Amino acid sequence: MEPYNDSWIYSGSAKERLWNKSAIGHKIHENDLLLSPSEVIFCHDHRHLDWPSKDWLKQESEKNPNLINEAIILEALRVPGNKIMLTKNYQGKNDLIFNGKTWGLRWSSNDHPRDGEPESEVRWFHSSEYIEMNELLLWAIDATSRNRIAEVLIVDNEQAVVTYNITSENPIGELLPPNDKDRLVISKLENIKIEKGNLYLGYKKWPSEQLGIDYQDGRIIDEITEEYLSKDEKDFSEDTEVFSDLLKRGLHPRPGFKYGTEWRCYDKKIGIDHAPWLVVSPSNKIMTWGSACLASRLASGVNKTWLRPLKIDGMWKYLGIIRPPANSRWANPIKK
Repeated sequence: MEPYNDSWIYSGSAKERLWNKSAIGHKIHENDLLLSPSEVIFCHDHRHLDWPSKDWLKQESEKNPNLINEAIILEALRVPGNKIMLTKNYQGKNDLIFNGKTWGLRWSSNDHPRDGEPESEVRWFHSSEYIEMNELLLWAIDATSRNRIAEVLIVDNEQAVVTYNITSENPIGELLPPNDKDRLVISKLENIKIEKGNLYLGYKKWPSEQLGIDYQDGRIIDEITEEYLSKDEKDFSEDTEVFSDLLKRGLHPRPGFKYGTEWRCYDKKIGIDHAPWLVVSPSNKIMTWGSACLASRLASGVNKTWLRPLKIDGMWKYLGIIRPPANSRWANPIKK
């Protein structure tokens, strides 16, 4: 192999098989293959290619401290048979469009880059990295606009890999949201201040089932709901803005403490079905991928979708970090 910029040109006898069968590398100079360092590692481990030099791995790792993690991610994707085209060295024509943040394009084991569009756009992160939520959501929206799955793979300090799909969710329910008349009626009811909320008393019929929790002959209103009832919309905190948006969407937000979120949201009257969504507080702005994976796994375990509200261009949007189906959870063979 010969160095070429930050990659390597392979012109050996296996080059046609590497491309035609596995879509490894990018064609260059007519028939040679341009391999990224992570693809060189994959070919060494799984296609019996020799290292370019005796100290190659040491030298390349010194140049790129993320190389080993990248190679582990590539292995997790390729071992099940996926075809992966890394965008870094893509030198094709303008017919293959992808987001500038996309690390790789994935085709299923039955497809090939020469034959059609990729199934997904892929990014990868270390579990300790903090998530840039808005940027991640905008990337996912862009990828899905091309009918592609937005996939992220997370690698940890054990070199274990997990896969998540990133989505822009649109949670909608069938309930009628509270109206101004309902809020006016509640504001005139007798209430007493209690810890973290108010207890409302003295009503014959409570105006809106989506507001408050029944207690004895009254109803407990928490601080967010109290702000929703007592302030103008322009004066809402971020938490109350999201609470109001969920109500407008026809949902019934209830406390999500036991799931580690701000709300669990029902799309139907309580008692008909389980709450499909878990929504975290927008004030929780800092989260690592390790924490997000834990939250998403918990939500998946109780058949719910974990959502992070984000305000983009004055509108609340909902980022979903979702465990994919079992046949699309790319994980590497851990070597111990």
